Amino acid sequence: MTMTAHTSAETDHDLPNPEPIMQLASGFMAAKHLFAASELGLFEALGEGPTDLHGLAARTGLTARATRISADAMIALGMLERRGEQYVNTETAAAFLAGGSPADLRPLLRFWDKISFPAWEDLAGALARGPKRQIFDLDAALQPIASIGVEAFSAGPSLALPDTVDLSGSHRLLDIGGGTGSWSIAVARHCPQLSATVFELPAVAQTAQDRIASVGLEGRIDVCAGDAMADPLPAGYDAFLVANLVHYWSPEQNRALLQRIRDVAAPGATLLIADFWTDPTHTQPVAAALMAGEFAVHLEHGDVYSAGEGIAWLQDTGWRYRDHRSLTGPMSVIVAETA
Repeated sequence: MTMTAHTSAETDHDLPNPEPIMQLASGFMAAKHLFAASELGLFEALGEGPTDLHGLAARTGLTARATRISADAMIALGMLERRGEQYVNTETAAAFLAGGSPADLRPLLRFWDKISFPAWEDLAGALARGPKRQIFDLDAALQPIASIGVEAFSAGPSLALPDTVDLSGSHRLLDIGGGTGSWSIAVARHCPQLSATVFELPAVAQTAQDRIASVGLEGRIDVCAGDAMADPLPAGYDAFLVANLVHYWSPEQNRALLQRIRDVAAPGATLLIADFWTDPTHTQPVAAALMAGEFAVHLEHGDVYSAGEGIAWLQDTGWRYRDHRSLTGPMSVIVAETA
């Protein structure tokens, strides 16, 4: 039998295009370019108006070379445009990165750059052995960066919540693990009959108090320092919000948390659980599937869960499932009531 050898050219020709791998593998470059451009103030500088390379360098205090590298990368990634010799923010950059509107994502970029990116460097280790340190263990300098970054990420979903779920019949809301209070602020602004309590760890409680005071709602929203998994939950509430919290815990811990809430819930109380709920395969929404890695590098039991899993926890802990509704981006909310 005669064997015909394939040339390397023929073999290469038969291979699929590796471009998808190259795009994924170089994704860190795009992220770090974005983080750097934001930290260096490119978008803020262009918020003053279009300018050429030397004008942008003068506004940012960078050399012309450094400015060109950063600005041209942002053009390639769709964050800036060049009109003739002038650099200009795109509509998206102007809305979210230039500091000229309430929808400011710069704190989120700072959180991902300073806290998440270093942790992701050992994703394989976190998946194999657990995270080197948990998000609970951040030092005092990094904790506000994390809290304000999460608030920026949650701005869209928190603002969408009171338009998505009818809380007109509720009067007292307990916001469990409420972070900086942004979810309670959004609900209180939309529902004038409702007061709220943010129940949060002591390390975050002061940030929440400052944030609530800054918007003039300290008369309707108070802050109670405590650990939702260990300390007694206050009673007397007819609505409960658990936002961005179930992804911290294992299924067993989440059942325990929902049972703790049920034990203090008034008859007919409403429960809202806002998180990165997925489909049964845990692959959609895509952003939620990727966020599972974010939780794994920061938390011993961090994970994303399907809406079906969440509904099963409710049935196990004395709650009656009512609805599952999209908020914005990859976040959605499960609505339940006392059974």
